[in-house]
Amino acid sequence: MRILLVEDHLELSHWLAKALRDAHLTVETAHNGADADALLHTQEYSLVLLDLTLPKMDGLDVLRRLRARGGTRGKTPVMILTARGGLDEKVQGLNLGADDYMAKPFELAELEARVKALLRRSQGNEALVHTCGALSFDTVTRMFSYAGTPFPLTPREHAVLEALITRSGRAVSKEKLFDEVFALADDVNLDAIELYIHRVRKKLENSVENGVESGAPDGAVITTLRGIGYLLQPRSAMAPAAPK
Repeated sequence: MRILLVEDHLELSHWLAKALRDAHLTVETAHNGADADALLHTQEYSLVLLDLTLPKMDGLDVLRRLRARGGTRGKTPVMILTARGGLDEKVQGLNLGADDYMAKPFELAELEARVKALLRRSQGNEALVHTCGALSFDTVTRMFSYAGTPFPLTPREHAVLEALITRSGRAVSKEKLFDEVFALADDVNLDAIELYIHRVRKKLENSVENGVESGAPDGAVITTLRGIGYLLQPRSAMAPAAPK
């Protein structure tokens, strides 16, 4: 899930971005209101963390312009993070369409909990736990497990597998995976996705081999669909190979 963090205090922005990435989220940053407005006009995000006191364009104006656009982007959840904790501005922000509000200073643990709650709410009635064979992903803890055992992944491997398991049984294009795994500032090209697909696929294969030995249930497999993308499905759902 890709988050836009709009914060002009560079040290705070860096600290928050690192904490959110450690929580397995893809984070892009903007340090003024005009840049944030431009990104929100052209990019899709799962959540916006928005400071109010920003250079070039005030945070409330960024929020007002976002909601005025309508459509999917106009409905992007927004959490306001600001030192301007007056009741009038809080009410104004909520009336303009903010979904939550935290006054600085705040505890990181509370911020992470509220971020996860907003992301779950934005998913509507989707399951809290996604499964594919013996593989499962808990959207509350944001952790993967295989046959009940923690399934360790690097942050980008985690982002790749999350994008696939939340669409289990459906093809996901390389372009869509790229958008969800990498931030705009990352100096990588589209083919980098293939490297992470290879790494995740290898870890799944190793888990399947270990699971067979221990009697674990069906494993999960990533299939490459040429010209279409990638598909995560239970191994049992794969068509048997044609006899030679």
